[in-house]
Parts: sequence; C-alpha cells; structure tokens
Amino acid sequence: MLLLKDVRKSYPQPTGGSVTILNVPKLEIRSGEQIVLRGDSGSGKTTLLQIISGITRADSGQVLFDGTDLTKLSESARDRFRAVKMGYVFQTFNLLPAFTALENVRLGMTFGRGKYRLDRAKSLLSQVGLDDRMHYRPSMLSVGQQQRVAVARALANQPRLLLADEPTANVDPGNQQKIIDLLKEVCGKESIALLMVTHSDSISQQFDRVEYLDQINTVLTSEARS
Repeated sequence: MLLLKDVRKSYPQPTGGSVTILNVPKLEIRSGEQIVLRGDSGSGKTTLLQIISGITRADSGQVLFDGTDLTKLSESARDRFRAVKMGYVFQTFNLLPAFTALENVRLGMTFGRGKYRLDRAKSLLSQVGLDDRMHYRPSMLSVGQQQRVAVARALANQPRLLLADEPTANVDPGNQQKIIDLLKEVCGKESIALLMVTHSDSISQQFDRVEYLDQINTVLTSEARS
C-alpha cells in the first residue's frame, strides 16, 4: 500500500547551509497494519507523517501510495489525494470552534469524495461515544471528547491509512487508553492501516510493530513482536 524509498528532507539554517531532518532508506506499510513510530524530539517523526500525507514534499526519494508517487504531484493534487486516501489526527485537534461535533465531521467529508454522508458522521460519533454530544461545539466538550471528535473526522472519508501524531499527548491519563483502544478498534474493523507517533512505552507494547527514528541520522529501525 505505502512504500517510502530513500526519502530525505532538509531545512536551511539561519547561519547558512542546511541540516538533514529526515533520512529514511525504506519504510513499507501494508494494508490494515497497525504501527507505532517512536523517536526522540527532533528525530523527524512529525516531518515523516507530513511527507507521507503530502503536507510536505520530500527533497528526494519516492513516496509511493497505491502506486502513485506523491513527490511527483502538485500541492493541490497532494491535498486531494490525502483527502481521499488518508486521515490525520493532530495533537492539537484542529477542530473548527464555531461548528458542532457533527458539523466538524461532516465538513471533513467535503475534502474527500464530496459526499455529506450524515449517516456515517453520526455512526462515527456514536462509535467514539459521543451520541449525546453531536450538537455540542468544541468549547462545550472536554479535551478527551474533542480528541474523539478529531478521530471521527479523520475517519470520515473511510481512508486507507490513518496517521496519528501523538493523539494522547494533550489528553488526561484517564482518557489516553480510551483513545488508543478506539483507534485500534475502528481501524481494525474497517481494515485501515494505522501509523501512530507516541513516546509511551506502555502504548508501544500494545502494538506488534514499532519503528524507531534515530535522532542522529534519522534512519528507521524496526522491531516486530510475535
């Protein structure tokens, strides 16, 4: 489904020259796989998710998704591709404050296949335990509930791949496990591949495959559990 080959990303330094942020010789994600991505701060985890999703273009290498190389697409084409093929759960939720939970999920559908599927939006909010909060605005929801809305929105277009950038970072300990269970359950039920960034040992232990980004040269190493 997804294959990265010799992907590199650098950023200019204020004093001149550039610094390599990411160097990934190879990363492959198969349909339905659930993977944790780990690494120290500055190792390039968020940059990797942004390159996979097409938010950021790699300097070199290939990002092949179902045979399409995202590095060859224009920014607008990458945006359309991401909307149809991928979901993204951000650390900061990125919900629109003037809209209800239901409206936030339905708005996510406008960037995908163009279908305002009310039934799916309601079903997703029900799956994340927000049946009675569908018409609440983000300011009326707890942090944990806002994150669950963000998860529902990311799943709105039935993506092939869900990218989750530390989805429990801003959630209290009581809700962290609920978010993880929710992601694993919904992705498993719909055969959605999951790539999730976390710093937590306890969360990593719940996944069969863990990928590590090394801070020095950011090359991936893999750990698979039987």
